[in-house]
Amino acid sequence: MSRITRYILGEVTPLLAAGLLVAVLLYLLAALYGVLAPLLAKGAAPLLVAKLAAYSIPEGVSRGLPIALLFAVLLALSRLASDAEIKSMLAAGLSPYRLMWPALGLAALVAVVSFANSETLVPRAAQKSLSTSREILLDNPRVLGLGQEGTVLRDAFGRAITVDRVLPGGRFERVSVVQTQLASPAREVITAARGELLPGTSVLKLYDGQRVTFQNARPSTVATFETALLPVQDLQATLDTGAGSVLPVNLPIGELLAKVQTLRQNGSDASFELTALHRKFAEPLAALAFAFFGVALALYTFRTGGALGLVWVLLLTFAYYATWSVFRVLGEQGALAPALAAWAPDALYLVAGAVLLVLAERR
Repeated sequence: MSRITRYILGEVTPLLAAGLLVAVLLYLLAALYGVLAPLLAKGAAPLLVAKLAAYSIPEGVSRGLPIALLFAVLLALSRLASDAEIKSMLAAGLSPYRLMWPALGLAALVAVVSFANSETLVPRAAQKSLSTSREILLDNPRVLGLGQEGTVLRDAFGRAITVDRVLPGGRFERVSVVQTQLASPAREVITAARGELLPGTSVLKLYDGQRVTFQNARPSTVATFETALLPVQDLQATLDTGAGSVLPVNLPIGELLAKVQTLRQNGSDASFELTALHRKFAEPLAALAFAFFGVALALYTFRTGGALGLVWVLLLTFAYYATWSVFRVLGEQGALAPALAAWAPDALYLVAGAVLLVLAERR
């Protein structure tokens, strides 16, 4: 490794680490504001909420690494340009384009680490996060706001469970359980005056209720009970965590491809999943586009005698997040082709970098 390569990496790497730390902290703060704080306010166990936050860190690292690299390259190389260090390189007979290779090499490493993380740690953490969400539900059902009108829980057996009111200690008033089949009337309706989730289990205990079964939409049998135990499996409801299942972008590529193929075979719209599939590659590889853009901008500011301050660095970094958010939503909703939606932000920085290099050459 040449001295100039070691010097450039020495300038960029500390800023990359600092940028990644800030990106992950911002990711956690956003989760705290939007998800974790409301859960705590509703009485969720702090330890379970802390676990939920910890499981979001791998995803924050995958999202934050390329953005942190953009911040680091822009700030480090703009300082080299403003401090006349690029001019010193020219005086020593070195090409200013020698800046490109260390930056691209580091970007390639960042892309590999980000991709590997998204294929290994992120899917595992997403599954753990989903399990923890269910633990929070079983530990204290009040976090779901079950007392609100229209709240419905569903389990893996297709049963819809509604509760009129939640009392202290995880006890319920006026519980209804409806067993249905797709496109068919209700097969069974259970109503109870009271109920509770047995601590540490996924069993719903009902008191003073009635069970009605139906055949051809007409009551077939009616039975009353004093107590009944109703096992529930994979009880899901909105915990304000985004979904009751792992987001497609957090699935391994093999599972995501299988999901896309299944949707296509069923004739369903797979825009959301296809956008996620392209994002699996586009987001890590954005690091290469960022490195190219950062070097091009440094050379342009050197040729023009300008300077790029911290405010501009932050604005250019935020610009990626803004364009990424817009194109992602358009792709997931089918308004844009999934490939275009995923790769457009990368392409914008590549095109901008190429334009800056051409302008720098003309100076």
